[in-house]
Amino acid sequence: MLQKLKNNLPAAIIIAAFVIGGALVYSDLYEKEEGEQKNLLSAQAAAEKAVGFINANLLGEGSEASLKEVSDENGLYKFVLVIGESEFTSYVTKDGNFLFPDPPISMEEEAEEAPVEDAVKSEVPDVKLFVMSYCPYGLQAEKGFLPVYDLLKEKADMGLYFVDYIMHGKKEIDENLTQYCIQKEEESKFSSYLSCFVLSGSSEDCLQSAQIDKAKIASCVASADQEFGITEKYNDQSTWRQGTYPLFGIHSALNQQYSVQGSPTLVINGKAVSVNRDAESIKKAVCSAFSEPPSECDQVLSSAVPTAGFGGGESDSSSGGCG
Repeated sequence: MLQKLKNNLPAAIIIAAFVIGGALVYSDLYEKEEGEQKNLLSAQAAAEKAVGFINANLLGEGSEASLKEVSDENGLYKFVLVIGESEFTSYVTKDGNFLFPDPPISMEEEAEEAPVEDAVKSEVPDVKLFVMSYCPYGLQAEKGFLPVYDLLKEKADMGLYFVDYIMHGKKEIDENLTQYCIQKEEESKFSSYLSCFVLSGSSEDCLQSAQIDKAKIASCVASADQEFGITEKYNDQSTWRQGTYPLFGIHSALNQQYSVQGSPTLVINGKAVSVNRDAESIKKAVCSAFSEPPSECDQVLSSAVPTAGFGGGESDSSSGGCG
């Protein structure tokens, strides 16, 4: 239990990097005499104070957060803020003194998690990682997933799939389509491309470094766009999820089949599983799904949790998601 809390309790909030996890991050603490009642704020006032702090202290020049909505939830105020084209949900205490990017951990019951030992087994495990290509937490999961993909792709049916809506603008539609087509047309080069993209975020540079046939990918993108009506739906806001999030329907049937709720979602043999986002933990989850694990499963991979978002480095949190 303690290890689980350690692995999932966020450590820092960086909203300029799209809220990469965190616990108590700002405080305007004031001393109180014993028994003195807290000065509670209205939901609107507490949320506005939090957004004001974010703009003053956490965002870079040229970026600004605005408050979209606020509600009362689990003893905190839950608020939605908008930064550019993206929305983020955070929480603030009712006295306006503590900001959380994620809801607090319940001590009444543990979060449901599929234990590795309970994994559904098969001769050739089916492994699907659902992401949004610009979701910081999806990128984090991809960094942990890639070494496992390289190790076991010849033994298991492994692939990257996409959540059926987007949260990060038109660039995410374009990148989703590009990655979909690379897997379809240049599968042997996909790992090289994605390993580059999760670090640099530059599709053009990574297409070149992975020596991918750009004309072939462009043709595939145009065909897939037309087949699934991606741009057509993007241009028609009446089709957007909740009127806010454009649809991306290439894998919508699989999203429904596996009840995908956001990015990242790891599905192994038809069952969504929750594991730390380091390569070793993901490898163990995949290897537990083999009826007879191959010798590759004896190889030890890195147990360091990658950072969320683009770039290298390590993190102490595997929590957070886009959805």
